[in-house]
Amino acid sequence: MDNPERPRILRGMEQKTDILIVGGGLNGPALALALAQTGHSVTVIDALAEKVRKNAAFDGRAYALALASQRLLDAVGVWDWVAEHAQPMLEIKVTDGHAGAGPSPFFMHFDHAEIEEGPMGYMVEDRHLRRAFLDAMAEETGITQINGRTVVAQEADATSVTLTLDDGSIVTGGLLAGCDGRRSGTAARAGIKRTGWDYGQTALVCAIEHDLPHHGIAHQFFMPPGPLAILPLTGNRSSIVWSERSEAAQRINALPEEEYLQVLRPRFGDFLGNIHLQGDRFTYPLNLTIANSFIGDRMALVGDAAHGMHPIAGQGLNAGLRDVGALAEVLTLAGRRGEDIGSVLVLERYQEWRRFDTAALAMATDVFNKLFSNDNPLLRVGRDIGMGIIGSLPGLRRGFVREAAGLTGDLPKLLQGRPI
Repeated sequence: MDNPERPRILRGMEQKTDILIVGGGLNGPALALALAQTGHSVTVIDALAEKVRKNAAFDGRAYALALASQRLLDAVGVWDWVAEHAQPMLEIKVTDGHAGAGPSPFFMHFDHAEIEEGPMGYMVEDRHLRRAFLDAMAEETGITQINGRTVVAQEADATSVTLTLDDGSIVTGGLLAGCDGRRSGTAARAGIKRTGWDYGQTALVCAIEHDLPHHGIAHQFFMPPGPLAILPLTGNRSSIVWSERSEAAQRINALPEEEYLQVLRPRFGDFLGNIHLQGDRFTYPLNLTIANSFIGDRMALVGDAAHGMHPIAGQGLNAGLRDVGALAEVLTLAGRRGEDIGSVLVLERYQEWRRFDTAALAMATDVFNKLFSNDNPLLRVGRDIGMGIIGSLPGLRRGFVREAAGLTGDLPKLLQGRPI
């Protein structure tokens, strides 16, 4: 019997496919499904074994999916797998203040009732989303998965791109999509450099259980060391993304559970009653890193491989799914016209589509973080007045709600809920 964890190719054999995707996290499978459903053959190469991804238990990690991202997941056939585990985000409350001192009297409050489309988005746990992608890919005959293997070399020529895997296997395709994260090996092997900087902040990530219902309300509380996001999960649970100066974050994360909670509680407040940790705790350093080019020879970068930014606006995965929608649309339409989907002329359309939007989002998150992650009294007065003005003007509020829902800008068809 074949070992299910082995690649679907034999050592020394060569497999050919239309599109190679390196990275089996979230953006890679989303792109694979979008492309396979428009008639392309796709091979996904994932460094992790399938059972590691599929059998993950609850660990507290979750994603804030904008409404437009939910539409893409629905369009590629994933949403039905996770809908029962998704918590709608009905309101967002943004406040400013200090730990233990309560929020500023100036705040912004966004309600999904100000738009017609429905909830602004959904919170979905990592374990449910990853399993849904694996199940959906398993049902798609146009997708081949190679699990537990890493790429050790890549080479592009005039007609194809060839990858060598760590077991000596070779896969060849017309195009390579790098969906392999901020430290993308795909980008590095293509000689693409990156621009960015470290924020000196680290995010503490966990899930908490609380006594009172959250009513689908997400909270963003800005404090001098960094923002605290409280994001509603199903039941009386919330996901926490809590930014602190890196040195302090490491000390806090090393504390025993009850001492960790003693640090969190003054920041969290008591509006949801008593709180308890649920699942594991994580930390990850916060930085900005943008690939100097989103494309190379027969290659395109997607998601964090192209752009990693501060989580202050919760747009990391949503920006990646916009990449997925744009690249799938560009390649599919080019293929229907008989063009070479790996040609630079085709790939430049993808880069042009995504470059400006990504740069604007990265700049906005960078400015917001620098503006709010400090205790300068003049800046505090200015930003509190600004929040008060935005919160009092219906037109501005509606614009922010639509932005949070991912409904602004030049949206790919899949993010509009339309087939390509």
